[in-house]
Amino acid sequence: MKKLFVIVLITAAVGICSFSTGKINHLDTWYNDTLRAWYLQPPHKWPAPFIDSGVFWKELGILPESPVNPNADSVKHLVALGKILFFDPRLSGSGQISCASCHVPDMSWTDGRERAVGHDQQLGKRNTPSLSNSWASSKLFWDGRASTLEDQAYGPVNNDIEMHGSMPEVPAVLRKITGYKKLFANAYGTEEMNVDRVVHAIATYERTLVSRKSDFDYFLQGDATKLSDAALRGMHLFRTKARCMNCHNGPLFTDQQFHNVGLTYYGREFEDLGLYKVTGKAAHVGQFKTPSLRDVMRTRPWMHNGLFDDMEGILNMYNAGMPQPKPKPEQLKDTLYPRTDPLLKKLNLTKEEKQDIIAFMNAITAQPWKVRMPDLPK
Repeated sequence: MKKLFVIVLITAAVGICSFSTGKINHLDTWYNDTLRAWYLQPPHKWPAPFIDSGVFWKELGILPESPVNPNADSVKHLVALGKILFFDPRLSGSGQISCASCHVPDMSWTDGRERAVGHDQQLGKRNTPSLSNSWASSKLFWDGRASTLEDQAYGPVNNDIEMHGSMPEVPAVLRKITGYKKLFANAYGTEEMNVDRVVHAIATYERTLVSRKSDFDYFLQGDATKLSDAALRGMHLFRTKARCMNCHNGPLFTDQQFHNVGLTYYGREFEDLGLYKVTGKAAHVGQFKTPSLRDVMRTRPWMHNGLFDDMEGILNMYNAGMPQPKPKPEQLKDTLYPRTDPLLKKLNLTKEEKQDIIAFMNAITAQPWKVRMPDLPK
């Protein structure tokens, strides 16, 4: 029996090697079956991922729960207030734009646009990131300029292009709305309205925004039928040959770090220097926060500038090692000339392998929760 088991493992390993080189043969069934057996084990028994030296990473895992239970007696009134503020356009200068104008529940808390559209139909500079699971982020916005959801709440309200308002003036606006008095009293014990309470309530509501569990999560919980063979192969490729785990790791598929993926457009129309604009450090030129891949197939268009809406096209770029611009002679001494992250390398993925990875992207995408629009106070 032991000898037979060894033969099966060797045969399966041959099938895996054959598949990784893009060769299809009669051992593919063994490959699929072996992968399924491997990945139905606890994660510590999975095949080792392809991780570069020095990269801190976490294994993929089941979707974590929100730190805030919206139904708990201690916070339910606070969450209800935050939700209403999130959907209330009166926080904006025009009285027409709310947080939910760009973070739409039915669109997995994005807006489906290349770049956000704000006050007076002005086009913003960057793509709207999803708010799903944002409570887990240590840095917010594409350039990491906010460290908490409270800090983040100031940004859109105060931004002339986005909500074109003034957060310090918001409490005065709310005091004129009789219905808010009871809401603040229920949430905080008194009717007092101030900026700290406004941003705290909004942030508390945002901490309740969690993705639905995906087929990937149910597979990890033991339902072997939830991942197709293609998605399972894609998962294995994601962890190994495609090198995705170097940046997209952990239960939320992000390292929460910043990388230059070669899309800085330095000196051109779409130039965006990213993290550098926050820190002023030349090493940060063109670096942007690694987005979570949870619900990724519902959050197109992708990248910080929203210029890409075809997943196969994005995989083609990663497969080629992403743009690796070379400085011209007159740029050799330019300390701000962007350098693509060395983690990005040519992958030599076959067409079939890229399709398998897309199948896995679909497997970590779930339909959004239905969110009922709140009645706004009068």
